[in-house]
Amino acid sequence: MTYEYSAADLARLAPEGPKGSQYKNTEADHRGAFSRDRARVLHSAALRRLADKTQVVGPQDGDTPRTRLTHSLEVGQIARGIGTGLGLDSDLCDMAGLTHDIGHPPYGHNGENALNALAQEAGGFEGNAQTLRILTRLEPKVLYDDHSVGLNLTRAALDAACKYPRTATNPDGSKNRKYGAYDEDAHILEWIREGHVDERPSMEAQVMDFSDDIAYSVHDVEDGIISGRISLQVLWDLVELAQLAEKGAKAFGGTAEELLEAADRLRALPAIGEGAEFNYTLRSWTQLKRLTSELVGRYVGAVITATEEADQPKLGRMHGDLIIPPDADAEVRLLKTVAVLYVMDMPTHVARQDRQRDRINRVHDYLTAGAPGTLDTMFAAWWMEAETDQERARVIIDQIASMTESRLERIAKRSSGLAGFLG
Repeated sequence: MTYEYSAADLARLAPEGPKGSQYKNTEADHRGAFSRDRARVLHSAALRRLADKTQVVGPQDGDTPRTRLTHSLEVGQIARGIGTGLGLDSDLCDMAGLTHDIGHPPYGHNGENALNALAQEAGGFEGNAQTLRILTRLEPKVLYDDHSVGLNLTRAALDAACKYPRTATNPDGSKNRKYGAYDEDAHILEWIREGHVDERPSMEAQVMDFSDDIAYSVHDVEDGIISGRISLQVLWDLVELAQLAEKGAKAFGGTAEELLEAADRLRALPAIGEGAEFNYTLRSWTQLKRLTSELVGRYVGAVITATEEADQPKLGRMHGDLIIPPDADAEVRLLKTVAVLYVMDMPTHVARQDRQRDRINRVHDYLTAGAPGTLDTMFAAWWMEAETDQERARVIIDQIASMTESRLERIAKRSSGLAGFLG
């Protein structure tokens, strides 16, 4: 049964009239509201910038590594498939997948940690909260009372993009490690969550979240195999597998025993055995593609079936839970462990992360020392409008988070040269 979205779901922060500049005697745009939302995200500069932002390895590491952009496209496609199977709006689920990493700064989670350390006086930095800030302010499309409301997406679209529907600070003053809105954006989150009676993410956001896990676990393992960093032979190495399971349980939850049982099930799949023998021949390339296709289908089918069998009366936005079968959840966590740890634990990767954080720190110092002149025109205007040091510090963080990795590195190099000249 297809979920019927209400007028409140379709509401936008700012009212909009019909599109102008139509030719005479031509039909108006007949797209639905969520199709328009998806198009706005797809055409945004913030989404395009993800092409030059690290997924697991850097955009320059090989000819075809997944970047944050290609990963987001894949998450959107998986979410569309799950949403369609459950009677949700497919454009809304796809759009949620496209936006899920749009707030990530240069260098992925490493950059996120570096910016969070720099942004303590401004209220911290969190990629998910930055996503909301981009969609509702920093990506300029619609002005309302001379203030940017970003892409002016519908309430349901913003809700679908919000994986952690809470602010950084709780009412009792305690802090959340993961959150979907900075404290200064609490009023926007309150508007988005109108109608919710609990703190669950929307049904579409739940779909987006598990679609991200599927894409991460399957596609990043594929990238790791192609680059030579990963071999599925580890599933047959019981000593190394036991160590991996311990690390995976600590990193992604559950128990090591669950991950070892997941490895048993995966070893029984013929496609896994073929993937473990990857050797760059034509046959092995096609076998690897079949592996990724089969695993995505395995987990999409499992979650659709489990959710439907739960016999929930209504599925859509404020209604329902996505049911992830324990076996599928454990397999995904094991594959995520393989994808992440075999890259993250490499000494060269650790050294690279140190250099990345140093670049972010240098660019932050450079922009702060020279603001507003060192800022892009839009951020310079916001910096001059800011009334407090905290607000000005947030503008600097927003500017850095918006950069591609190539641009940040150019500015870091320029700032180093300038420091040497002045020194």
